[in-house]
Amino acid sequence: KIYLSLPSAISLLQSESLVVCDVAEDLVEKLRKFRFRKETNNAAIIMKIDKDKQLVVLDEEHEGISPDELKDELPERQPRYPSCAAGICSYSLLEAVQNVQKKTFIVYSYKYQHDDGRVSYPLCFIFSSPVGCKPEQQMMYAGSKNKLVQTAELTKVFEIRNTEDLTEEWLREKLGFFH
Repeated sequence: KIYLSLPSAISLLQSESLVVCDVAEDLVEKLRKFRFRKETNNAAIIMKIDKDKQLVVLDEEHEGISPDELKDELPERQPRYPSCAAGICSYSLLEAVQNVQKKTFIVYSYKYQHDDGRVSYPLCFIFSSPVGCKPEQQMMYAGSKNKLVQTAELTKVFEIRNTEDLTEEWLREKLGFFH
């Protein structure tokens, strides 16, 4: 038997040769069309993994969305507190489900104004990977990330651990490394 720490297991899963989930065919087509869109506003495709089908699928689409608005659309763990009555505290099933942190894949078309006045529209891949997700979910998303990046032919790949970090300033800083 071989035992790996969780970070080592995730690193292994992030290797380019491992694919846990395929990308749904309709999503592949949507990403291709998104790459060649003519609109000049910010737009996002938010994706998730359908665990039962083991496919990366479309979750939501947004047009004219700023990084701050996008942040508000992402799933994040909401703290839930037990219901207490007569000194007895319990969590409802709904509260337990809502307390699970969710990982998300995002492809974001961003109107980037360069310091010299030029405008470009980079496609950014953002992997939202909140701390505290279940190890099974971490491995499934980490193992599928490279396949999705390759399928969508993306080169600007970023990861956030806290959705609050997704701001215009953060994105401009990340994109500054490419110019």
